[in-house]
Amino acid sequence: MTSTAELEFFREVSLRICGSLEIDKALNQVLVYVRDFLPADELVLVVYAPEAGAVEVVASADAAGGQLRRESTVMPEPVRAEIEAAGNHIRVRLANDVHADPILSRVGRILDWPASSVIAARLIIEGAMVGALYVRAIGTGRYTREHVRLWEMVNEPAAVALANSQRYRKAAELRDRLKDDNQYLRQELRKNASEEIIGADFGLKDVMNRVRHVAPLSSPVLLLGETGTGKELIATAIHNLSPRNSGPLVTVNCGGIPESLVDSELFGHERGAFTGASTTRRGRFERAHGGTIFLDEIGELHQQAQVRLLRVLQEKRIERVGGTAPIRVDIRIISATHRDLEKMVARGQFREDLYFRLKVFPIVLPPLRERTADIPVLVQRFIVKKAREMGLRRIPPVAPGAVDRLLDYPWPGNVRELENAVERAIILSDNNPLDFAEILGPPQSTDAPALMNADSDVLNLDELVRLHIRRVLEATGGRIEGPAGAAARLGLNPGTLRHRMRKLGIPFGRRAAGVYPCRVDGGRFSGKSARCV
Repeated sequence: MTSTAELEFFREVSLRICGSLEIDKALNQVLVYVRDFLPADELVLVVYAPEAGAVEVVASADAAGGQLRRESTVMPEPVRAEIEAAGNHIRVRLANDVHADPILSRVGRILDWPASSVIAARLIIEGAMVGALYVRAIGTGRYTREHVRLWEMVNEPAAVALANSQRYRKAAELRDRLKDDNQYLRQELRKNASEEIIGADFGLKDVMNRVRHVAPLSSPVLLLGETGTGKELIATAIHNLSPRNSGPLVTVNCGGIPESLVDSELFGHERGAFTGASTTRRGRFERAHGGTIFLDEIGELHQQAQVRLLRVLQEKRIERVGGTAPIRVDIRIISATHRDLEKMVARGQFREDLYFRLKVFPIVLPPLRERTADIPVLVQRFIVKKAREMGLRRIPPVAPGAVDRLLDYPWPGNVRELENAVERAIILSDNNPLDFAEILGPPQSTDAPALMNADSDVLNLDELVRLHIRRVLEATGGRIEGPAGAAARLGLNPGTLRHRMRKLGIPFGRRAAGVYPCRVDGGRFSGKSARCV
């Protein structure tokens, strides 16, 4: 090639590789151009991290187009020494058989290259090697010294493009992080995190004493109690009374995350880690850095996530899905469950080592039926709250004798059920005093208190929940959805109720055909759809 032709080659490559901050698109433009001047089936851009001795593939381009990459490999010590000893005087490395080259063969293995020839242009900024731009042709012996001299010309523009691309990527990640944080904080602000704990001086007095003892420390806390007893409120109180109260409180419902997304939700993921991962996303543990993470329904966590959680407790580090570098996190873990973790450990459903690490300081929350003195205050609080939410002009009064009826009811759904009962009573009241007659239904059978005795050796928490769900299903004729369905009565989302029924082995849908008597006047039970028609 003439000197004028070489200058034209340099100019065109520079324009293309520096013409876009999206380096995958820029590489594709370069590949389309250079194929007319030397054998080129693929271009690969890599960065080199001398402190870790690692090479990471940033982007590549082939006949299918450009793409961002995340593959990386750590170089052995002798190879690292050879790379760094080359200094600034060796700008290009030729391997007409890539698998025979001690350096380029390692990149070839992680990218699964066939027999190929490769020229590597070393990218140097301010005297330090920051990466390399490879041109690869399938087959051995494809490149000549003329090709090497030509490819050496792309060093400077490729180095500039790599530096700009890295800055752009970091800026984009920071933008996405700020956007993600903003959305998350908006969601958190919608929650009434500062809700007053009613019963702190009565039914929850012992609980609050334990909270005050453990709050100033960083010890893990395990909250135990039936569904709806206010475990999230207690977790919030522990955080607010702790030295971490200026940091974030991140809540995770372990039972509400699909198993396939648990790792990504908890630990985050890198861009390109899986299909649909278009940006790097921080997980809940990373968001909770400097604060507290509350793991609700910890008993629903699958085995692999339990292993990773144990590692976080031991090492205070996490790794994003698709990532290679550990990230240090400073967090306090509060977990909660309504399940019997000891029995789950015995059955091999929950890791014993994780159980003992979480159960450093257990706090048992009493069910509402054991703190009936708090019911009148709770009812009044919920009436005011719901009336305001509904935009009512006046606060509905409670009918004479209604509170006694509430005190006699066992409240298997606890405080959550009471709140839902108040809301339904207001909806049905037609501006009359609230009497709760239609809400509570007929008096409970005389065996209910015995079955729900906390000291009973007959039923554990799961069995009590199973019994209550089946009774509600019997009362609704097996109907789960709708205003009169079991989910509404229990104050649950229908999908959450089905998930819990599946866990507890309670039939629903077609499997429940004929199990529950139809409660609809004049109706008949359809075995096909398993509902009253």
